[in-house]
Amino acid sequence: MQDWRGKNVTVIGLGIEGEDLARFFAARGARVIGSDAKTREAFGARAAEIEAAGIRLSLGANDPADIAGADLVCVSQGVPLSNAAVQAARWAGKPVESMTSLFMQRWPGQICGITGSSGKTTATALTDAIFTAAGREHVLGGNIGVGLLSLLPSSDQGQGNPRLESRGDEKTWAVMEISHTQLTLVKRSPNVACLLNVTPNHLDQFTWEEYVELKSHIFAYQSPGDACVFNAEDKVSQELRPKAAARQYLFAIDGDHGADGAFVSADKLMWRREGRTEAVVALEDIRLRGRHNVANVAAAAAVAAACGIEAEAVARAVRAFRAPPHRIELVQTVDGVTYYDDSIATTPERTMAALRSFEEPIVLLLGGRDKHLPLAELAEEAGRRCRAVVCFGEARELLAAAMVASGKPVERVDQLVDAVRAARALAKQGDAVVMSPACTSFDAYPNFERRGEHFRALVGELATAGAKR
Repeated sequence: MQDWRGKNVTVIGLGIEGEDLARFFAARGARVIGSDAKTREAFGARAAEIEAAGIRLSLGANDPADIAGADLVCVSQGVPLSNAAVQAARWAGKPVESMTSLFMQRWPGQICGITGSSGKTTATALTDAIFTAAGREHVLGGNIGVGLLSLLPSSDQGQGNPRLESRGDEKTWAVMEISHTQLTLVKRSPNVACLLNVTPNHLDQFTWEEYVELKSHIFAYQSPGDACVFNAEDKVSQELRPKAAARQYLFAIDGDHGADGAFVSADKLMWRREGRTEAVVALEDIRLRGRHNVANVAAAAAVAAACGIEAEAVARAVRAFRAPPHRIELVQTVDGVTYYDDSIATTPERTMAALRSFEEPIVLLLGGRDKHLPLAELAEEAGRRCRAVVCFGEARELLAAAMVASGKPVERVDQLVDAVRAARALAKQGDAVVMSPACTSFDAYPNFERRGEHFRALVGELATAGAKR
């Protein structure tokens, strides 16, 4: 990486990724301006902590003047390219990059990248586990793990990750979870790219056509020597396949697709590589709940096939793998009712996948901030699988109005704490209370993780109160 000492860098957006960017360049001697639309009051004590790292803050708006003297403008994921400061930088001919684009330009080894509307974290975490089981040198980052730039080898401007020095950088893979916003400014695609699925999401920020186009960036810069993994059972993914220049692998769970990749046959996960088919692992050895997670396992297996990893390593990793937190995660059983945290479910599709994972009656907790996504199919699924639905948060009236079509009891409450109390009253012994909100957390929480942690704490309080009775 070039010497940034004395250079001017403006970072637009100071979320987790933006702060990582600002600190990275400040630590390398750059004069950094951190621009964010939030006020200083909204930042609280964090503002002084950022300034202590040598970063000048410009808060309350993304002022186009902040980019006037910049040698580089970095855009944090989630900041739209229509932002006035970003537009000013582009009109002025300034280099505009993101953490993902900078990392991918500079990573000396091969990259395995995974994106999709749902399942990204689970599939990426399992791919990471498979690489570990295979003894394949790699790092994990992107929308999962640590900030990407900290993973660059120590020879890259003398700082970074010193453990990479002795490994032979060109032999070390980067396994990345990549969101649609992280794909916005990339100019390199992963050597092995995986598109899990493309379903309606983030339509409060993008048109459907814009969203699909962003997802296609995962393979847009590949060459014929690269590999791309597609979902054989996802309509949009199949429509995008003709645009891919790389060798293609497919995954499916409803039968053999006839190509290289992974598929389910009877009670086994199979794969085919260079025309040779073999069993990978029995479905009963998959410890993840739901058919959507079988699809995630199939996707990770197809990725492993494309990366040249052997089936035995895949099987070992799958048998030991547990889902990351907040993904249909069992919290506790209270008075014969099981409580599940599926806070990651910020779309109706993800919530429907969760509902289909249960045989027992469900009391469903829906709520948060609406993303302008259709709800009719979710209401139908709730009618088939739920005992009752509790709607909370900013979108509670909209959600409740849609859920009336389920034909099941629907309650409206203000906050998550009220929703947990209502669910306890509605649930019967043997039921499952599932917090799978179908909305973002941003009405009340900074991220879905914080929402899930609060839900877990509230369930813990129920259990404690029950024990004292």
